Amino acid sequence: MFALLGAGLPLGLLSLLPFLGGAGSWRVLAASLLVAPVASLWLLWSTWRDDRYARGRLLLVGAAWLTAALVGLRYFGVLSPIAVVLPLGVFFFGMTRDERVQALAYAITAAAYFVLAVSSLRSGSAEPVGAPFTPPQSMTLVAVVEIVLAVSFLTARAARSTALLAMARGERASAALAQKDAILSEVQTDLARALDVAGVGRFSDTVVGNYRLGAVLGRGAMGEVYEAVHLETRAEAAVKLLHTHTLREPGSVARFLRESRMAAALETRHVVRILEVGGFDGDLPYLAMERLRGEDLAELLRRRTTLHIPEVLRLLSEIGAGLTAARARGIVHRDVKPRNLFLSSHADSKETTWKLLDFGVSKFATAAATYADGRIIGTPEYMAPEQAAGEPVTYKTDLFSLGAVVYRALTGAQPFAGDHVVEVLYKVVHAMPPRPSLLAELAPDVDLVLAVALAKSPADRFESAEALRDALAAAATGELAADLRARAHKIVAALPWGEIPFQDGY
Repeated sequence: MFALLGAGLPLGLLSLLPFLGGAGSWRVLAASLLVAPVASLWLLWSTWRDDRYARGRLLLVGAAWLTAALVGLRYFGVLSPIAVVLPLGVFFFGMTRDERVQALAYAITAAAYFVLAVSSLRSGSAEPVGAPFTPPQSMTLVAVVEIVLAVSFLTARAARSTALLAMARGERASAALAQKDAILSEVQTDLARALDVAGVGRFSDTVVGNYRLGAVLGRGAMGEVYEAVHLETRAEAAVKLLHTHTLREPGSVARFLRESRMAAALETRHVVRILEVGGFDGDLPYLAMERLRGEDLAELLRRRTTLHIPEVLRLLSEIGAGLTAARARGIVHRDVKPRNLFLSSHADSKETTWKLLDFGVSKFATAAATYADGRIIGTPEYMAPEQAAGEPVTYKTDLFSLGAVVYRALTGAQPFAGDHVVEVLYKVVHAMPPRPSLLAELAPDVDLVLAVALAKSPADRFESAEALRDALAAAATGELAADLRARAHKIVAALPWGEIPFQDGY
């Protein structure tokens, strides 16, 4: 707006110049009035996009405007109404983001006006036509203009600070709402599960393999999980059974058997341990797992909202070990999310261990199939772009989901959210989430690490969970590698961070 005014006003004044009186050379004024619109339009072009902004360009335009104003003051007189354009320019530059530009604009304008005023008063050409002033009166008016310039500068600085403060408060309010929305979404899912769990299930007190089943621990789309005890050793376990209607669906038993075999093949304490598999030659296939005590990441984040960097680094180390073991077997989990990351506590000590749960939708690398039997495979909010698009999945698919989990743990908000599954999947494939440091107090380098972790192209992502962990640790201490920083900037330049969705009332 100021650039448009800076172009229009000189042109309007130029059209009136033949009808104006006054002393001085009108040709010099005409030339300066032609330069000001060109400089104004160049400013408009330079600031239209952030990548064109440069301090030198802004100062050059300011110099053109100041020159035109000073020539006009020399023509009409330093005590003429033309002096009002100077506070406008000072105010405009006082609202810029560069403090050096602010200070230079004010200092040069105030100094130039003072020098011109003193020179004009000495030569006797300071007064406009019809306005005789005594020397003390003239100096008083010059002092008033200087005071107005100073007030304009200070007011602009205060206005900018106030605007930034209001924006920061708005961003914090939106961030808090985004965090609450994420928690509410997860609570609603958990509530639906809790209402579906009646404690006593259809197979409670039934013997399956070497285990007697007890109360229902949870229900999912494919089956139920019962608490159980071994008939001989009385050791606790958790037994997973398929729903009766699921047993009749094509491929369900095969997927259940695949989950059993995949999980049993992973020899690491960071994947839930498989105790017994059976029933595939009968009517009731089952999977007996170690009974875990503790809470999953979704429950932990509901209590805490966010985790500290050291806690996230530990999670990456331990869950990363589970994903590395799966990768060695050619297995892609396809459903890495807070609900499937469990912080298990040990009964005989205060130690805890992160464990990766639920390989029910796992697949061998390079397989596709995002949908099966009309149901979506995976959780949209933590799904990788290639998975959402139905393309082949690899170990980097799980790394993207792990990056989304880290985003959730550090910011308190889901990276991709929406009112409908289709909206969420569209964002996963085509959009970046809001910049993490706008949602929580995080170092700028953490933004860059998460940009790489959430890159749309698998080739741009980290090679392993360990690499993600090391980069996050370096970012937290300001020691992120230069090549990784450049890689992240390239990713963000191609697809910038998204905006924080403002809620009603904000």
